[in-house]
Amino acid sequence: MSAAPRWVLTTLMVVMGTLHFVSPEPFVAIMPAILPAPLLLVYVSGVFEILGGFGLAPVRTRRMAAWGLIALFVAIFPANVNMAVNQLAIGGHVTPPWVLWARLPLQAVLIWWAWRYTRPVPEVGAS
Repeated sequence: MSAAPRWVLTTLMVVMGTLHFVSPEPFVAIMPAILPAPLLLVYVSGVFEILGGFGLAPVRTRRMAAWGLIALFVAIFPANVNMAVNQLAIGGHVTPPWVLWARLPLQAVLIWWAWRYTRPVPEVGAS
């Protein structure tokens, strides 16, 4: 399996996780109201996005990081549903409802992408 898709996912997760700290407001805005401490949850999810992204790099942590990212994608899904159901504008930008709903299946793609790295990495030179 080519390393390029893994590095793309690594980069995506580290960048998105970093954005949770640089600009947390859009992430706080999509949090379901039922959840406590939205800013804290944004920071926690940002930490796990960064750790999961970096964890995909070394073989030693790749499987654990991939499972962690899958759990994260499942955990953040309610925020994406909340965004679509309530047609939330993020940062003053109104997004067409169809785009908000079209984003939801993207979570399945991200889960599949991370799942690809949950399998054991074959040892070099193994037959």
